[in-house]
Amino acid sequence: MPPTPPPTPPLHLPTREGYDLWSAIYDSDGNPLVALEERFAYPLLGNVAGLKVADIGCGTGRHALRLAQLGAQVTAVDFSEGMLNAAKQKPGAAKISWHCHDLSQPLPLPSNSFDRVVCALVFDHIADVTGLMHELGRICTPDGFVLITIMHPALMLNGVRARFVDPISGGHIMPASVPNQISDYVMGATHAGLSIAAMSEHAADDALIATCPRAEKHRGWPLLLVMKLLKT
Repeated sequence: MPPTPPPTPPLHLPTREGYDLWSAIYDSDGNPLVALEERFAYPLLGNVAGLKVADIGCGTGRHALRLAQLGAQVTAVDFSEGMLNAAKQKPGAAKISWHCHDLSQPLPLPSNSFDRVVCALVFDHIADVTGLMHELGRICTPDGFVLITIMHPALMLNGVRARFVDPISGGHIMPASVPNQISDYVMGATHAGLSIAAMSEHAADDALIATCPRAEKHRGWPLLLVMKLLKT
């Protein structure tokens, strides 16, 4: 029997280019991190009816569209044209103000304007953590809050990065990531003038594995970091 050929190494791409490609299958990818995140994000957000909400790094609009359905006035920002195009094709997209913008640059949004600021599963691609956290706080109203969800840094220590399987080539594609640690997020918030109202870590459990079998390989391992931040 001939030896099994070694696996093809993943293709590393710049973050924007990687997400442009990922947009074609992102919503059907069965990502366990997305499934786990939604369990904890919405109880923290509370009732958003009538509120102004910014979804920063909105991707294909999973939060933006749901928040609009819940009665929020939503502004959504992402730097991937592919992800935004996928979002804009969905029912309810016309209610949302969409913006294409690089999150490494100051946000094109006014200060003190949003009751809730959501930044979901973005920070593992952000080199200047303090800079983006400062911008999230800047656009938040004084009595509002910022909700951040992050792929848990423990995954990167275990060799896991954001990745997907290209449906055309069958190869793995990895958009560029940044190995930030929990301390980077805590100190980033502090240096940005934000205080931590709540912070939690969540692992792959039986409930997640039952709905997302891909999570079995991560059983018991931290997958998600959640932070609720207030302006000081």
